[in-house]
Amino acid sequence: MIDVSNSPSWEDAAVMEFFTTSTRNLLAAEAAAGVSHHVALSVVGTERLSENGYFRAKNAQEKLIAESSIPFSLVHATQFFEFVQGIADGGADGDKVRMAPVLFQPMAGDEVAQAVGRVAVGSPLNGRVEVAGPGRLRMDEFFRTALAALGDPREVVTDPHARYFGSELSERSPVPDDGAVLGEIRYVDWLGRTKSAR
Repeated sequence: MIDVSNSPSWEDAAVMEFFTTSTRNLLAAEAAAGVSHHVALSVVGTERLSENGYFRAKNAQEKLIAESSIPFSLVHATQFFEFVQGIADGGADGDKVRMAPVLFQPMAGDEVAQAVGRVAVGSPLNGRVEVAGPGRLRMDEFFRTALAALGDPREVVTDPHARYFGSELSERSPVPDDGAVLGEIRYVDWLGRTKSAR
């Protein structure tokens, strides 16, 4: 069973209710059906960003999965290229976007899906694997380049205290540890293909 569900609300109580209730329901149904491998998509850094209600809820989801009787695998992915505009909007401050000078390693959604598929057809890990994009940059520098490529005129301001959906970031909090599985698609290539498809 592959779980890539996501909460319709990021409000602290609502997102916690969504992930704990849906996960309990799924695990109960899986146990009754004899499912032998539960695969869940999560986010790199959930355990390091506990100020964020969404990440607290993802941690609760992962705990329920790990404590169940069903063999499991967790796929922790970095942020998708598809979320770049939304992340920028989350850091918006008038006509500026505030971003921290921390490491950032986003990846294409297609490569996240491929990673989840590979894990799903393999043996349960009873643990997690981290997947990330091929390039590691500073977050502020990435968004400066990305917004310019998107034609977004907002100025990206380097701010060590800029919050990422409520959390202040440390140097490595949004990137994987050593040993992550890396994708091959770079943002500039992904963006070129996306624009061509439109």
